[in-house]
Amino acid sequence: MKKIRVLVVDDSALVRSLLTEILNKQVDIECIGAANDPLIAREMIRELNPDVITLDIEMPKMDGLEFLSRLMRLRPMPVVMISTLTERGADVTLRALELGAVDFVAKPRIGLVEGIKELSASIVEKVRIASKAKIHRTVAEKTPIQAVGVKQENIRPRQGGLLSHVSTEKLVCIGASTGGTEAIKEVLVRMPADAPAIVITQHMPPGFTTSFAARLNSLCQIVVQEASNGQRILPGHAYIAPGGKQFRIERSGANYQCVVEDGEPVNRHKPSVEVLFLSIAQVVGRNAVGIMLTGMGGDGAKAMKVMKDAGSYNIVQDEASCIVFGMPREAIQAGAADEILPLSEIADAVFARLKGSGDRYRI
Repeated sequence: MKKIRVLVVDDSALVRSLLTEILNKQVDIECIGAANDPLIAREMIRELNPDVITLDIEMPKMDGLEFLSRLMRLRPMPVVMISTLTERGADVTLRALELGAVDFVAKPRIGLVEGIKELSASIVEKVRIASKAKIHRTVAEKTPIQAVGVKQENIRPRQGGLLSHVSTEKLVCIGASTGGTEAIKEVLVRMPADAPAIVITQHMPPGFTTSFAARLNSLCQIVVQEASNGQRILPGHAYIAPGGKQFRIERSGANYQCVVEDGEPVNRHKPSVEVLFLSIAQVVGRNAVGIMLTGMGGDGAKAMKVMKDAGSYNIVQDEASCIVFGMPREAIQAGAADEILPLSEIADAVFARLKGSGDRYRI
């Protein structure tokens, strides 16, 4: 069996030792080297040609983001970031995902040894997923809007009028995992200010979804925020499931509202796409448009089929544009998809459906 060859890059000798031990315990993974700074890592990459890199963010000589940016331009390969559970750590990690990192591991600030050992299963899983991810070469630095392929002249200020004839009862729901932060961004930046309400579950740990929502809010015409319990769901807004909580929708009179609660993991996830999508099927039915984006595993696939049976119209990202095709594949195999589309066409398909026309609504 061909092993996944991993290079560990971290300025902490302790972390390098812990990660090496964790990886080498796996029958299908081999840590082929460890570097304490990006300059040494650069030479080791040339010599060893690893399948996956684990990369710390704060390092001497060159920080992890600068190294990642250069790597993705010159020699793109799967990278799993090692980040800290801080507000700054969350912001920098999201930037790393924008630059092309596949995923991240949030290491604890205290109790490092026990904390990393407790994360060992997650670390191993993310390395395995990264080894199969589709990695694309990035070009020179772009603005966030340019980076997702939306023309500047088509970006409108936050004002209504584009979809005023669409019922406010319509609801768009999105599920995503690995690779999903950038995929969600590409969909949301194309949404006009008066778009129907959007609810989102992205697999993400506590401490990161607040920064993720704030980052999207700074880029989008719609208002993007982390969901809070009892919050009324409004058109022109997107609500992101808080990390470490379950998120679903319920009806309150004539309105939809958010339910955020400390439930059990579902399909090993908290938040779980399954929880959100089942509530959409029960409460929204035929007034929903479902979207399944890139991600590993099958979370949400069965619930998406329940949505379709309840009258929802479902769009699934195609394999070619996914970082990881697991969740979309499962949704397709479950018979949950009405359309299978490249990521760049999904926003248009949403508007075509909402307008009741076969003509694509161009943003």
